Amino acid sequence: METARLKFYDFLPLMAEKLGGDGLINEMCNGFQLLMNKDKGVITFESLKKNSALMGLQDLKDDDLWSMIKEGDFDGDGVLNQMEFCVLMFRLSPKLMDQFNFLLEEALQNDFKDCDFAL
Repeated sequence: METARLKFYDFLPLMAEKLGGDGLINEMCNGFQLLMNKDKGVITFESLKKNSALMGLQDLKDDDLWSMIKEGDFDGDGVLNQMEFCVLMFRLSPKLMDQFNFLLEEALQNDFKDCDFAL
């Protein structure tokens, strides 16, 4: 029996290009606000399941939703705070990570080009 696969298009690099870094972070924070449990201020499994349709993710199964929570839950409390959510979004976007790594390398080279220190 073959399982259906959800097709995912990574819009984060396009958003980063159009909005810039600050705009992208602002949009991720807006996404967090949509998905979070308003009383607890974090994304719980229940709030993710309830609100995921707002972001076009209504076809995700419970296992997929739990996997998202587990993947981003760095402190092990079973929920996602805003920082964990934003980090997870970056990690789920290989193209954005590649762009970030390139920009980071470029910034480091420019900032340290006049420094004379031995490594």
